[in-house]
Order: sequence, then structure tokens, then C-alpha cells
Amino acid sequence: MSVSHYTHAPRRGPALDIAVVGGGMVGAAAALALARAGFATALLEARAPQPWNAADEVDLRVVGLAPSSLSLLDALGVWTSIRHARCSPYTHMHVWDGASGAAIDFDAAGEGRDLLGHIVENNLVQWTLWQALEAAGVRRLCPAEVRGLDAREDRVTLELASGESLSARLVVAADGAASPLREMAGIATCGRDYAQRAVVAHVVTERSHEQTAWQRFLPGGPLALLPLVDGRSSIVWSLPEDEAQRVLALDDATFLHELGVASDFRLGRIVSATKRAAFPLKLQLAEGYQAERFVLLGDAAHAVHPLAGQGVNLGLRDVAELRDVLVAARDAGRDFAAAHVLRRYARRRRSADTLDARGFDALARIYAWQSPPLVVARSLGVRLLDKLAPLKRRIAEHAAGL
Repeated sequence: MSVSHYTHAPRRGPALDIAVVGGGMVGAAAALALARAGFATALLEARAPQPWNAADEVDLRVVGLAPSSLSLLDALGVWTSIRHARCSPYTHMHVWDGASGAAIDFDAAGEGRDLLGHIVENNLVQWTLWQALEAAGVRRLCPAEVRGLDAREDRVTLELASGESLSARLVVAADGAASPLREMAGIATCGRDYAQRAVVAHVVTERSHEQTAWQRFLPGGPLALLPLVDGRSSIVWSLPEDEAQRVLALDDATFLHELGVASDFRLGRIVSATKRAAFPLKLQLAEGYQAERFVLLGDAAHAVHPLAGQGVNLGLRDVAELRDVLVAARDAGRDFAAAHVLRRYARRRRSADTLDARGFDALARIYAWQSPPLVVARSLGVRLLDKLAPLKRRIAEHAAGL
């Protein structure tokens, strides 16, 4: 369906069980999952996603999808299309300390698995989900912007910028880290600004990436080189604000050299690179995940440092948990949007998301240590962890969502 066919919400329409606000990867997955579970669902989004085309350059924003995310997308009937379109499996991860050289390796075969995950373009995932919504019975309302939120005893009414309104028994806010709906619901956030930006680009390297995700921790932040299916690597280089701006402004030859040095030339020389972009980094956690007939998920609930590549995976785990909790309540004949039901979802996911977010934050702080005694202590810890197979396996399984 072309963008020209999208319409505003009608003034009157079928009664809705759930309105999902935000059509990014997590919001679209939530709408699709809830519709496939039998809920009358609408998805509201301000801008339709850019159509994905195999002839286009690879999207600069990529995500490492963990096995838990692959399972959800497969259950939603979209993973086969994504996998056949363009994605890169990775079987190994090598993480090393730029200060001491201490390293830790994760290997799929050693964990009894075929792979650790897939590197996939954000746009490809979002577009594939978006296309699947109509067949699943989701009412796509686009462009649609929510200007007001009014929760009553049995329903929530959304006031739209068009002057129209929409009501549902439950509103799911998946409208990003700056979530207007979270603010309308009166839910505060906590966290910290890293005063960093992640510089992203795709690069050609002298040597093969070997289906390996490489990550080097540097004083200014981590540098990741993620394998792409065409043999290139996608870089995510976390840098202090001023340094990120300087790197973005470098001429190509200087950028390639500095990136090679930062990567320790692990994949040889950096031969060429695409255009560069950058996005700001922060830790942000919603102080609650629910209000009356209202829940948060994805970046609206939690924004984390990209060093572990888990942001979207956490959001998709939110989706799976919310679907399961709502289905269990409905099938037991209860009001699926009742406060005690939503608390079950909120308690489980906020606990898990907070643990992960604080863990990533602690890792970022630990690798920022530059004092020689602390670098030595960090190095000993990393080398010990690499030898403790049971603990390392637990970490790998947690990251995989198993």
C-alpha cells in the first residue's frame, strides 16, 4: 500500500481493544503481536517508514538481533522475509580492552548454537513489520499525532492533532525516548546524559570480518565493527561530543586512518567508508511503566548505551511480555487492561530492563577508568571471566534472551 492511501482515523469506527502509538520497530512489532493474538488493534504513527529496497544503500542504522528477537519476529511471520532480504548472521564476538589488550570471546559453537544473532538494518525490520500490519487486521492511522490523553474507568480517549479522537481499552506508548505520551501520562524518568555521540558508517576493510562482531573499549568510548552481509562492516564509534563533531568533519583519508588506529587495525586498513552520521547517547529509565489503562515499552520506557547492542532486543522482549500478560488475562476472563494486570507486565519488565540498563552503564564506567591500578584490575577481571566458562555462558544466554 502506498503512503497516499493512509488516512486519518475516522470519527467513528470499530471499537478498539488497544491503540499503539509509535510505528518504529518496537511499536510495529507490538501492534502486529497484539493483533495476531486476537486484539482489535490500531497503530498511530506521525510518518510512514521509508520503503526498503534491495537496490538502496544499506541503512546506516543497524541492529544486532538476539535469538529472543528472532524468535518473536518468526512467530509474527516476518523473520523469513527479513532474512531473505538482507541480513548478516554472526557467530563470534571478540571484545578487547584498548588499554591492556585483555580480551573476552563469545562463540556460538561453544554455546551449542548456530549463531549469536543477526545484524539487520533498522529500516528493513520496520518496513517489513509495517507491511504485515494490514493483513493482520491492524488499523494503520498515518499521519496521526496525539495531542491529548484522557483515561476513564473503562477506556482511554486519544485526542488527535486533526481534531478527531480515538478510544481504546488500553494505550501502548512506543513513541520513542522523548515520548510525548509518557509526559501526558505524568511518568517521570531518571538517568544521565553520556555527553557522547555514536558515529556510524559502513566501511570496507582490508581483511574479512569473519562473521564476527568486534568491539574495542577505548578511553573515549567503545568502537564496534559489526559484520554486514556484503562483506563490509558497520561501525558504531562512541565518542565525547566534541570529539564526535571533530571526527564527523574529518576528510575521508584522515577519517579512515584514525578509524584504523582506533580499531587497532584488527581488520587491516580501512579502505573506504560511506557517509557518516551520529546520534546522542544517554541512559534513561521511566520511573514507572504503567498508568491507568496505559503502558510504556521500547525506548519510551528505557534508553540504554549501545555498547552491548541490546536496545531493540530489550524493546522486543517488552513486546513479548506484554502480549503474554494480556492474553493470559483475557483468556482467564479478566479485564486485560486492569491495573493489576498491567502491574504484572510493568513489574517484570522494569526489573529486567533496569538490571540490564544499569549493567551496561556500569560497564561503560568501568571501561572509562584510566588510572593504571584500575586498568590492571580491569584487565585481570576480564581475563578471569574469559576462563570461567559457566559464568561466560550465563552472560551469553542472558544477552540472547534465553
